[in-house]
Amino acid sequence: MSRDPLSRIEPVSMSESRRSPTKRRIGRSEPYRWRVSDELWNHLEPLLQDPPRRFKYPGRLRYSARSCLEGILYVLFTDTPWIEMPYLELGLPSGETCRRRLEEWSSRGLLEEALAILHEDLQGADRLDWSRVIVDASLVEAKKGAKRSRAHSQAAPQAVFTSP
Repeated sequence: MSRDPLSRIEPVSMSESRRSPTKRRIGRSEPYRWRVSDELWNHLEPLLQDPPRRFKYPGRLRYSARSCLEGILYVLFTDTPWIEMPYLELGLPSGETCRRRLEEWSSRGLLEEALAILHEDLQGADRLDWSRVIVDASLVEAKKGAKRSRAHSQAAPQAVFTSP
């Protein structure tokens, strides 16, 4: 009798597998929540295109807008700080690059336009549930007993016009 623990293992060929004969999946069965689907990207791609590169001094090639958007969504979904984003493991741009692209898009007004496009698509597909809307009063001051506050809220003009 041998003392080798591996000598008790019977060799099994690939054709004699004991598993059920179903198709084997490779990788994740569901995509990550921050991944942008092709359908969604087809709506947002014309809006979030990169500016054209200069001819004489083109500089470093920019990361694609889609990968930057996925990096932004990763930070929003996981609540990870920009600097701690595991970009090498995820195959995304660095957190700082994604943050800069978010600032660029919001300063150019593209972020609001993208949200409006998504709002229209969801409204048209009856996928918005307005029964779960929460109105937050933290942006509007309400002093106890004060007739008028001296501080003016920046959100007041925007909060007047809301659409369901």
